[in-house]
Order: sequence, then C-alpha cells, then structure tokens
Amino acid sequence: MKYPALLSIALLVPLRAADPAVPVQDESLAYSINYTSGLSLGEARLISHKADTRWFFEMVLDAGVPGFAVSDRFRSVAGQDLCSLEFERETLHGKKRTREKTTFDYKKNLAHRATVDGGKTEIKVGACAHDALALVYHARRELGRGKVPPAQQVFFGAQYRVKLDFTGTQMVTYSERKAKADRVAVSLKGPASDVNFEIFFALDPQRTPLLIRVPLPVGVISMELVP
Repeated sequence: MKYPALLSIALLVPLRAADPAVPVQDESLAYSINYTSGLSLGEARLISHKADTRWFFEMVLDAGVPGFAVSDRFRSVAGQDLCSLEFERETLHGKKRTREKTTFDYKKNLAHRATVDGGKTEIKVGACAHDALALVYHARRELGRGKVPPAQQVFFGAQYRVKLDFTGTQMVTYSERKAKADRVAVSLKGPASDVNFEIFFALDPQRTPLLIRVPLPVGVISMELVP
C-alpha cells in the first residue's frame, strides 16, 4: 500500500485571482484516510507554523490494514520564500523502517541527503528547491494568486518529477459534506514510482486541500478533510 506524498505542478493556467493568504501562520488540518468501500484506514494531519522568517511544516500519517501498519512523519523547514532548508523523513511500513534528512546549501547549489545507516548523497539544485511539504504550501500560495507553478523536481528522500494540471471546478463530497472545489490532476514520477492522482482545493483564499484521491490496484484510497 502506497500513499504518494503531496504535490506540485506544471502548466501556467489562469485560475481565479484571490488574496494568497497561505501559508497560514498556525494551521492544523486533520484528514481521514478511507478505502473505496468507506472503510477507515487511518488518519493524517498537516501542520504549518511560522517563527521569525522560517516556516515549519509537518505531516503525520497513521494508517494501515490488519497485519500491515503505516506510520509516517515528515518535517520541513523553509525560508520566507518557501525554498526548502531542511527535510526529515521517517517512515514505518510494516517492518520496514526508513529515516533520513536532506539539507539544502544554496551557496553551493547542493542538497545533502543522509540516511540513518550512514548513506550520503549530494544532488545539484537550483536557486530554490522544494521538498514535498514545502511544495504543498508553495502550490497553495500560487493557486491563490491565480496561477499554477511549473513542473519541477521535488525532494522526498529521492527526487520525484511532479506535474499538476488544473482541470476545472466541480462539486465534491468529503467527510459527508459538499463543496465546490478546483480539481487538479497530479502526475508523480520517481525512481520506482509512476502515479497519477487528483486533488481538490477549496475556493477559499487559503486554497485548503479538501480531498485527495489515489487510484491503486486494490481500489481508490481517499484522504478527506475532517471539518
């Protein structure tokens, strides 16, 4: 069972202009994770906090089925411009545990990735790189400005190519509520992943993610905002 990380973006498509009031300085969004049948698989939380000129983002996910637990913790530190400074990833999928940290050195245009077992990797980066969490908030800010950022590489341990297309506004149901939302189709490609999924963003100034749907061979997994 895989839960692709969150998002990013391609195609400068004009959307409705709004006041880009994201990231929210102190925000905590709760989500339920559900299977096609409505069976609850777990829960997740997305958190943002600002201190001085730095943003701190966190995602906590606990889900699974009997005999296979998923427990993920992601932490990001970004600058005022939402360019990534640090990213930590700690996962437990069944019996497999992963822990690593990536730091970004823009003076040398390098990202330094280190795993708990001592592995180290250096990756070339440009003037502004995004980890998966920082990119979520960057995408929300850009959507609030009426545009979509270009396709790019996102850091989530390994590098992933992420592309997002705005496909229109429609009514969606989440946590037994209905609301109009902008639908974006997301393409995520990595060393061992090639996944397409959809995200529905609220029409509020914060561009709150209401619903994420991920099609898997076993059915559709949804992550729904809990009011």
